[in-house]
Amino acid sequence: MSVAFRRDGDEEHLEPKFEVPIPPGPNLVTARGRELIAGKIAELETRVAALTEETALNSAKRDLRYWQARLDTAQVQPVPEGGIVRFGSRVRFTLGGKAREIVIVGHDEADPAHDRLAFVAPLAKALLGAEVGDFVDFNGREEAIEVLEVSAA
Repeated sequence: MSVAFRRDGDEEHLEPKFEVPIPPGPNLVTARGRELIAGKIAELETRVAALTEETALNSAKRDLRYWQARLDTAQVQPVPEGGIVRFGSRVRFTLGGKAREIVIVGHDEADPAHDRLAFVAPLAKALLGAEVGDFVDFNGREEAIEVLEVSAA
């Protein structure tokens, strides 16, 4: 029979499922971030045990592998001290005349909508190493940011 007339299996037309990509670089986390990862693993383990449908089960297992890898490579950072912006710092500053506050965290804990920025975000990178009273260049502008307060998150 000609190849043109054979029935393809349904599996042949499904898009392949790839592993969830791991962000490059070190996996720095706060103590809170490590707890969040452990919680996500516990949630996924419960979900995997309850699922019976193959596609959903495979998806949950893939997510579980991602979070387990993140936990295995997590490097919990010490609580920052000394008034210098570091990983885990809460920073109050002005940018463009508007006061803002952010917390600098790891990739998996980042939530920009709630002012938790990953340490590799451009704004976080600009602030790292600054102290209260410093003016920091950002986004091509000199002294665009004034650091008002630095504390442990």
